[in-house]
Amino acid sequence: MSAGLLDDVQISYCDSIANRNIPKQDWMNNVSSDNPHYWEEETLTCLAKQETLKENIEIAKLRFNQTGGVHIVQRMYGCEWDDESQQVTSYNQYGYDGEDFLTLDMESNRWIAPKQQAVLTTNKWNSNTAELEYRKNYLNQECPDWLKKYVDYGRSSLMRTVRPSVSLLRKFSSSPVSCHATGFYPNRAEMFWRKNGEEIHDGVEKGEIVPNNDGTFQMSAHIDLSSVPTEDWSKYECVFQLSGDKEDVTNRLEKTRILTNESNTPNVIILVVAAVAVLGLIAVIGFIVYKKKNAKRPPSPVVNGQPPEETQFLPQA
Repeated sequence: MSAGLLDDVQISYCDSIANRNIPKQDWMNNVSSDNPHYWEEETLTCLAKQETLKENIEIAKLRFNQTGGVHIVQRMYGCEWDDESQQVTSYNQYGYDGEDFLTLDMESNRWIAPKQQAVLTTNKWNSNTAELEYRKNYLNQECPDWLKKYVDYGRSSLMRTVRPSVSLLRKFSSSPVSCHATGFYPNRAEMFWRKNGEEIHDGVEKGEIVPNNDGTFQMSAHIDLSSVPTEDWSKYECVFQLSGDKEDVTNRLEKTRILTNESNTPNVIILVVAAVAVLGLIAVIGFIVYKKKNAKRPPSPVVNGQPPEETQFLPQA
């Protein structure tokens, strides 16, 4: 399977069951106005990658002396563009069974082998200077060009601001209090706790921003109040700040506003359990796609209106 993402929003998808590359956002259909054959070309790219990946897995199994089992080959490549500084940052890397296998050092324009089993590949690829220059030009020139096009296509959606629904949650009376924000967009946000108007860090644990299944995001910040007298709770407040929104979302800590599993609120309990289930599913999917913390995922690019030609990344000796 392959997936294209723009600012953590999935824009395309292809797998070996449907054998078609399809848009995952309505505004991605606008790409056809500039390139009528875009999705047909992207489908051809997907089909070509399938065969390459099958061969790669077999070769990788030989490299690691593996005879059976389920194995995963991953490739992650793309670029980032800062519209203020105009700086471009690109990356190209491979993984095998959830671990780094090959990485292209963009400074030296040479492949690096985190695993001994990949040294054979780096020796062969680093001797192909023409291919190295082609990849460098694609990642630093053509990829940003496509990135800017995608942003233009989805500007009304990507540049929108959606404020969250913020709740105070507590599993049990002895548990930390969680300030939970969900349904916000974009994913550039901050959440923290304050006491008497001053940000605090002791006893506070921040969670990561994770996606919802509707294109929005959620996050939490937990605070341990086990040593704080109940009469002092009113001194605490949770603050959520969203990029592009000048007004903070502030929730003062009041015992009557905290939703817990110990209250007579069965609907709330169901919602909390459902949220945990969704997070678990996201974690599983994230592991399968690439087991690398804070990895950024690129859109699925096209080179000169044609699908990029893939080469075996694990050629035999």
